[in-house]
Amino acid sequence: MAEKTGKNAATAASKTLQDGRTGQASESAAGSALSQVNAGRITGTEDAQAASDVWQSKETGKTSKRAAASTLAQKKK
Repeated sequence: MAEKTGKNAATAASKTLQDGRTGQASESAAGSALSQVNAGRITGTEDAQAASDVWQSKETGKTSKRAAASTLAQKKK
């Protein structure tokens, strides 16, 4: 069974998408996390790479990193 995005991660992803300062990689990771709220979807390679970039960036805030972590947690191993 695929993991699904939890309430806290979904809230972080939503805030990330609503923030006008959010970069493209953060938006991609947040969108992927939100698309997995109801499970059944596994993070694809492009979304995983975007989430990894967000996670590793020193310029990214905690909210975006939380959404990215959720996206990475749902990558097929």
